[in-house]
Amino acid sequence: MVVAAERKQARLTLQTLEVAAETTAIRSLDWDRDRFDIEFPLENGTTYNSFLIRGEKVALVDTAHEKFRHLYLDCLTGLIDPQSIDYLVISHTEPDHSGLVKDVLELNPDITVVGAKIALQFLDELVHRPYSRRVVKQGDRLDLGKGHELEFISAPNLHWPDTIFTYDHGTQVLYTCDAFGMHFCDNHSYDLDLPVIEADYRIYYDCLMGPNARSVLSALKRLSNLPQIDLVATGHGPLLRHNIEELMGRYRDWSTAKAKAETLVALFYAADYGNSTALAEAIARGIAKTGVAVEMVDLLIADPQEVRVLVDIAAGLVIGMPPQFSKEIQALLSTILATSHAKQAVGLFESGGEDDESVYPLRNKFQEIGATESFAPILLKEAPTDALYQLCEEAGTDLGQWLTRDRTVKHMKSLNTDLDKALGRLSGGLYIITAKKGDVASAMLASWVSQASMEPLGISIAVAKDRAIESLMHVGDRFVLNVLEEGNYQSLMRHFLKRFPPGADRFAGIKTYPATHGSPILADALAYLECEVVSRMECSDHYVVYSTVDTGRVSKPDSLTAVHHRKVGNHY
Repeated sequence: MVVAAERKQARLTLQTLEVAAETTAIRSLDWDRDRFDIEFPLENGTTYNSFLIRGEKVALVDTAHEKFRHLYLDCLTGLIDPQSIDYLVISHTEPDHSGLVKDVLELNPDITVVGAKIALQFLDELVHRPYSRRVVKQGDRLDLGKGHELEFISAPNLHWPDTIFTYDHGTQVLYTCDAFGMHFCDNHSYDLDLPVIEADYRIYYDCLMGPNARSVLSALKRLSNLPQIDLVATGHGPLLRHNIEELMGRYRDWSTAKAKAETLVALFYAADYGNSTALAEAIARGIAKTGVAVEMVDLLIADPQEVRVLVDIAAGLVIGMPPQFSKEIQALLSTILATSHAKQAVGLFESGGEDDESVYPLRNKFQEIGATESFAPILLKEAPTDALYQLCEEAGTDLGQWLTRDRTVKHMKSLNTDLDKALGRLSGGLYIITAKKGDVASAMLASWVSQASMEPLGISIAVAKDRAIESLMHVGDRFVLNVLEEGNYQSLMRHFLKRFPPGADRFAGIKTYPATHGSPILADALAYLECEVVSRMECSDHYVVYSTVDTGRVSKPDSLTAVHHRKVGNHY
C-alpha cells in the first residue's frame, strides 16, 4: 500500500510491507528532506521506519516524524484497531521516531509504553500526560505469544543515551532504530543493491555513530549472544536482509579502528538539556574531520568509574556545561578535574539553559592544572544559529589539529625523498574558494583545481577533510572559484593563509561583492566562476569535489593566472 500527499513541494509517502511472520513495516518516506537537523546534508532524502508485531499481544515498535501525522495515523488505523495495541516499544526518544507517541496514546490510552528508564523519563517531557509504563534493561524479555518473544538489548549512545535494541526470537528480527541505518529514500525496501547505498551508509556512520565508537563495540558484543539475525529492522533507510554480515561487520571494523586511534577526545554533555546535544555533535564533527577519535558521554547518566577511565586516556576534554544544583553532576565534574592533567587540551561550551553551571570557575581550575585551552569558551546568549554551529565545528577542528600537530609533522617527513620531490613538481594555479550559506561564510586558498568536463562545463577541486569550508561544499551547495592574478596575488594569499579563530570573519578588510547565489566574489581576483557541487568522492585525507560552472567573468583579459610551484609533494 502506498499513500501520498504534497506539502510545500515536499513529497511524503507511506509504504507498508510484511517483513516477517505477523510483522508489518510502516515506512514513512521523506523524499525531499535535504538536511537532517544540523548534522549533515542529505542527498537522497530519508525514511522513518515503524513496525507492528502481532502475537497474542500486539506491539508497535517506534512511530514516525510528526510531519507524517495524518498519513501515519490513517495507515495505522487501517492496519489495526488501535485499541488492540498492547505495547509501544520506544527504541529512543529522538523526535523523528517518537514524534507521534502522544497521538498513539490518544488513540489508546491503555497502551503500555516500553523503554529504558531514561527513555521514559525523557518521554514524560514530550507527552505531558500519564501513561502505563514498563521499564526494561539489558536481557529483559516480553512474551507477545505465538512465538514472538522480545528481548531487549541495552545500546546507550547509539545515537541517543536512551537507546535500546529489540530482538524477536520468533522471527529473528532485530529492531535497531538509528544503528545500522542510513538516510536513503527510494522504493526499494531492502539492501539489495549494496553499491548504491554504501556511501550513504558510511557517511551516516561517520556522523552519528563514529563519535561513540566504543559504545558501538559494546552493543555489538551484546548482540553476539543472540541467535541468528535474519533481518535488521532499522529506523532509517532500507531494511538489512541481503548484506547483514557485511554491513554489521563494517560497523565493527570502523569502530575498532576509531577505538584504537592514538588520539582520543572525551566529550561530555548533558543530553536533553538546553542545546547541549546539538552543540556537542557539531564539535564532535569538527574533531572527527582531523582523524581524532571522539567519545561522547552523557553526564546525566554517566558512570563515575567509566568517566575516570575515559578522562585518564583522553588527550583532549570538551565539556558542555550541565545544569546546576545536582550532586551527581557536581561529583562527575570533580571526577573529571581530579583525573585530568596538564598534557590535555580542553574546551568548554554553554548548553543554553538558565541553570547552566558557569563556564569560568571550571575554566580557571583547568588553567590551574596547566591544561591547554584549545578554544575560547563558546557562550550561548540566544537560540543557536547556523553560524554558531559552524563555530562549534571549527572549534572542534582546531582542537583536533592541535592534538595531531606532531603526527602532521611526522607525516611531512615520511615520504621517500626522491618520490616526494618528484610529486612536488606537479604545479597548479592559485585560487581562493569562497562560499556562503545563510549566515555562514568561509574561504580557503586552493591549488588542486582542474577542469573536469566540457559538457556540461565542470571543474574538480580537492578539499582537505579538515578545512572549515568543507561543510559548505556538499552536493547542491554553491560556491565561487576566484582565480588569482600572476604578480598580484600575494596580499590575498597571505590573508587567506592566516589561521582564523573559530567563528572569525574571514572576509574582514577584503573587498567583495556577492555572486548570484550570495557567495563572495573577490574584487581583486583575475577571474571568477560560480559553481554548484554535483558530486563528491572520498580520497583518503581529501574529498574530490566535482562541480558544474554556471557563469564566470575575467576582469583582466591580458593577465595570467598565478601558478603555485611546490618543492615537495606530501604537504601544501
